[in-house]
Amino acid sequence: MNKKYLDKLVSILKNKNIDAILVAPSEEMEFLMGHNTHLCERFQALVIKNDGTYFYICNLLTVDEVQSVLGPNIKVYGWFDGDVFTDTVQKAFEENNLIGKIIAVNSTERAILILQIMEAMDVKFVNGKPLLEEMRMIKDEEELENLRNAARITDESYEELLKFIKPGIKEKDIADKMSEIFKAKGADVGFTMVCSGPNSSYPHYNNNQRVIEEKDIIVLDWGCKYNNMCADMSRTVFVGGITEEEREIYEIVLTSQEAGEKAAINSAYIPDVDKASRDIIKNAGYEKYFFTRLGHGIGYSVHESPDIKTSNKRNLEPGMVFSIEPGIYIAGKFGMRIENIVAVTENGNEILNKASKEIKIICPLSK
Repeated sequence: MNKKYLDKLVSILKNKNIDAILVAPSEEMEFLMGHNTHLCERFQALVIKNDGTYFYICNLLTVDEVQSVLGPNIKVYGWFDGDVFTDTVQKAFEENNLIGKIIAVNSTERAILILQIMEAMDVKFVNGKPLLEEMRMIKDEEELENLRNAARITDESYEELLKFIKPGIKEKDIADKMSEIFKAKGADVGFTMVCSGPNSSYPHYNNNQRVIEEKDIIVLDWGCKYNNMCADMSRTVFVGGITEEEREIYEIVLTSQEAGEKAAINSAYIPDVDKASRDIIKNAGYEKYFFTRLGHGIGYSVHESPDIKTSNKRNLEPGMVFSIEPGIYIAGKFGMRIENIVAVTENGNEILNKASKEIKIICPLSK
């Protein structure tokens, strides 16, 4: 078990007066246990109590695997396919004094299984996702250094990508090149997204087969992983040339992005950070085309807490790390996004990405 974060989670449970948290197979389980089991229709979960003890419940087909991970001193409750799983859950909860108690649940546990447990015994379940997010929201210096290295490698890949992109290749070719560069630089592949032409107007475009054409706008969104910490950066580039309208919109997005960075300092109120960036786009007349949050936390996952959005009513604290990524997306026409990762410090902030945000025109057309 990850003792540092187990201790953090236990402290959060105590502060919230929650008796335990139930974690089904997930990225969160892997983070805590250093192991993630197969998620299927059978109930299984790691259960951590607010006294720091924990146990596991699973089908017999997983018992030996889990026991080998947790060690011989941790109780693993197994149930047979022919049994009613809630009987084993009840036994585990009775032995661990959880009947009649409040238990938080992570985001991957299925509601139908939780309902069956509630029907079988007296327990109250509550949303555990915010607790798990709080557990790892503040990064320590080692984690920050890994985030800096992930950002640096992603930055360095940008100039290489600019030399590679040209009309006639596919979005997939560019994404594959991103991954190739990451491996060559000693990083793990994180994620890649290449949105060209009208696809650039889709913030979370999920394809890669379009062929790059002259006069395309391309939104590049990518990041490697370094020692399990993620990078995330977006840049918008232009193939062949740029129109006056495109240049105007790019400058609006850039001004918005830099306003968000400037506002994202220690103790800043998160809705004010969102407003500082969003108002630039709103005042330029493009408010309806900026319909996403301003940013998301990052760390062991590309998307973590804190979200940088109007509804997140809290203040920034040192060690919080997140993106600032405003965009303008005109459906079926084009979109633009610029994104950097920001780490909050005692005295303000640190911008982890250093790659140029200047307008980049690839393969300019000859006059």
